[in-house]
Amino acid sequence: MLLNISTTHNPATDLSFLLHKHPDKLQSVELATGKAHIFYSEATTDNCSVNLLLDINPIELVKNNRNNSSDFALAHYVNDRPYVASSFMSVAISKAFSTALNGKCSKRPELLDQVMDFEVKISVLPAPKGGELLIRRLFEPLGYEVILQRHQLDANFPEWGDSKYYTLNLKGACKLKELLSHLYVLIPVLDTNKHYWVNQSEVEKLLAKGEGWLGNHPEKEQITKRYLRGIGGLTRNALDRLIENDLEEQPIEVEEESEVVKKKESLHHQRLKLALQELKNSGAKRVVDLGCGEGKLLKSLLKEKQFEEILGVDVSYKTLEKAMEKLHYNEMSPKQKERIKLIQGSLTYRDKRLDGYDAAAIIEVIEHLDLNRLRSFERVVFEFSKPKVVVLTTPNREYNELFESMATDSFRHTDHRFEWTRKEFSNWAGQVANSHGYDVEIKPVGEEDEKVGAPSQMAIFKLSEL
Repeated sequence: MLLNISTTHNPATDLSFLLHKHPDKLQSVELATGKAHIFYSEATTDNCSVNLLLDINPIELVKNNRNNSSDFALAHYVNDRPYVASSFMSVAISKAFSTALNGKCSKRPELLDQVMDFEVKISVLPAPKGGELLIRRLFEPLGYEVILQRHQLDANFPEWGDSKYYTLNLKGACKLKELLSHLYVLIPVLDTNKHYWVNQSEVEKLLAKGEGWLGNHPEKEQITKRYLRGIGGLTRNALDRLIENDLEEQPIEVEEESEVVKKKESLHHQRLKLALQELKNSGAKRVVDLGCGEGKLLKSLLKEKQFEEILGVDVSYKTLEKAMEKLHYNEMSPKQKERIKLIQGSLTYRDKRLDGYDAAAIIEVIEHLDLNRLRSFERVVFEFSKPKVVVLTTPNREYNELFESMATDSFRHTDHRFEWTRKEFSNWAGQVANSHGYDVEIKPVGEEDEKVGAPSQMAIFKLSEL
């Protein structure tokens, strides 16, 4: 089984420093059932390509087999384990690339936060339960472009149909530590026959390697359950301990007639109306709604003939399904369907599907991100995707004191990770604009109070050359 990781980052050989593996040397590490070999197929300034090759010993595999539950008498001897990426590959990654996986680089520590363009190839990956759809649901929300090639059972007998095996190619921009942690966790998720004993220590490994991304993954429950072989107690423990909550959390329950609810309902319509007007004023024809939720802004955009292409993006697959229902997507005319597309994606990982749009709407989204992920969000939107116009809104924390039912220092929504004052928002928007070549204008959203301002605030970013 072979894992290949390549980068065209300049200089591409920075990858060798992060991996602590010299390009001129063939290196090997011992595994319980064989060896893992690390070698470079190319190491130049323009491209660096490292390979992790597993050489599994079939005899040791039988000796160390912990799963004797197969109904197939020769299962110990006739199986695909030496040839496919499985839990063995995850263990090999942790041993061969331990320093990079743990975010350490003694010689070049500044490289640890470097986002690089990566291409990953895994030959061959089994997906016996879930197939292509599962693989895409695991990797696409993390910002990867997923290219899959499914293999026939036997090319000489096409009538036998396709196998459960795929060659997986991933393309994306991220830190190397993030890439390795994604592979370390998600490869065993696809393996229904793990070679190691699953106990509490596996919970600790999952939480450690999933820190910063697993909690926000739309498939976090399935990932956790499959990684821990469906063991209920371990799965519940892991889910309870995940620090980050995904965006599907329900808002805090308050009395239906409370002042907060009334203000939010009124403010919501004002916010969407103002955002729509700014998008229209921009002259944009191709618009992307980042964090589209259940599609309320998308519905308004569809009513305007000015917008010829509309893209809705959300991290939650279930929310996108609700958006399709509320947009009555299946009942749309073919011409109308051509105008709109909904995709699953994260705003903290580069996604080339977001490139080239005239305008982007980001309505009440950033406050759901951890502050330490905000820098990644800025780069994804303003450095890589770089729409000509960005319309962004977020709550004004100062206004919260006017909501009588809110406790002091609490947030308007249980999933908010922060809320900014007007000055904090203005400073952040100005810094982003200066760093990425935009001009920015700040506007209030909703009725203004003389002391604390408006309940929400909007920034309109425009590329400086416009």
